[in-house]
Amino acid sequence: MKMAKIGITETVLRDAHQSLLATRMTTEDMLPALEALDAVGFRSLECWGGATFDACLRFLNEDPWQRLRILKQHMPHTPLQMLFRGQNMLGYRHYADDVVQYFVQKSVANGIDVIRVFDALNDVRNLETSIKAARAEKGAHVQAAVSYTTGPVFDTEYYVRYAKQLEEMGADSICIKDMAGLLLPYTAYELVKALKETVRVPIQVHSHFTAGVADLALLKAIEAGADAVDTALSPLALGTSHPATESLVAALQGTPYDTGLDLVQLTGVSRHFTALRQRYLKEGLIAPKVLEVDVRALIYQVPGGMLSNLVSQLKQAGREELLEEVLLEVPRVRADAGYPPLVTPSSQIVGTQAVFNVIGGERYKMVTKEFRGLVRGDYGKTPVPIDPAFVRQIIGDEAPVTCRPADRLAPELPRLREEMKEWYQQEEDVLTYAQFGAVALKFFEQRRDAQLGIDRAHLHAAQQVHPV
Repeated sequence: MKMAKIGITETVLRDAHQSLLATRMTTEDMLPALEALDAVGFRSLECWGGATFDACLRFLNEDPWQRLRILKQHMPHTPLQMLFRGQNMLGYRHYADDVVQYFVQKSVANGIDVIRVFDALNDVRNLETSIKAARAEKGAHVQAAVSYTTGPVFDTEYYVRYAKQLEEMGADSICIKDMAGLLLPYTAYELVKALKETVRVPIQVHSHFTAGVADLALLKAIEAGADAVDTALSPLALGTSHPATESLVAALQGTPYDTGLDLVQLTGVSRHFTALRQRYLKEGLIAPKVLEVDVRALIYQVPGGMLSNLVSQLKQAGREELLEEVLLEVPRVRADAGYPPLVTPSSQIVGTQAVFNVIGGERYKMVTKEFRGLVRGDYGKTPVPIDPAFVRQIIGDEAPVTCRPADRLAPELPRLREEMKEWYQQEEDVLTYAQFGAVALKFFEQRRDAQLGIDRAHLHAAQQVHPV
């Protein structure tokens, strides 16, 4: 029997800890396991992008670019993968094309091999620049992702048509990105089968275990011809994370879908993350709630990370008892806004507006700046056209944006360089500042103070040996 190896993308260094502990795993926590991870033979290791960049700067006082260089140094044999939000990059607004192009260049130069790029609205125009930029980088693999959701227009034909567009734009592979864990097993089979019949590039499937069906969905996707899937080592799997790597590897052993990975070797690597999990639980970084299966995701289509944000917002307002009402309001707001898939940044925009609608006691009495931008077209074209009357209700007499949003942006790099020149130490700092502004400046200040502190310590020690 001919064995066809299924590729495994391991997410333990990015999406797994982003899903379970708000992206708080430090580089120091990763270091002891890197050589062992590199030796496994994964198709790729997802280790950068997503919320890691923000968390490094905002919470961990780490330079995300330095983290990437360290990861590449210790894992030279495995393709390193990142998640990239197209024209949003890793921030929360659209950036000019010159910034997007430069970020892609620097990501590859610092160690990224696979760039998984997606758009929250599945607006293909928002992926043009990043796909083109990635294809221009020698050795880079661009994987274009389809943001998976459900709703009036989201049938197999919709996804196949979108995937074909991405292939024609130059994608080296296509990923079905099921961020909320909504992909059901037989739907996965039907979708992957249709994609394999339509596009010629490899198909990968990414799903979260939030609703408890992701491992079944991956298995049916593999049977339908998927070339690769995303999993997480078992200590940081399940819950709002992904199916467990070891379990899937064991399930496929000796079948036509064998991964070729060594289960004993994987178990050895997992020991390090088992110790980390125990520590994270003790420190309260992993909340027991995110480890549970929550079938409400299938009803409300709320990703795990979005659910935790809603709980946090209600807690800050002292209105935690309103969670059920907010969960009921989320799909209504989503419908009003043209059925955007609920993934960063649209998940935060829709979720926050739902909270405002419920707490305010009147729908759209208070409208966030971001929700107004979503309705106006600042983020691109929504999958379903928004009712013109609702558009007027939200943005008044303002003109909707109908072009590619980035076409309205002038080149930004010259201005950004000038604004942050006081803090410049490496070329990548310009890109850090471009995305995170005040947060980046605070990090740059802390970095400078730490360096000055070291210098002062050296000076003090020298003065003790050679008094002036």
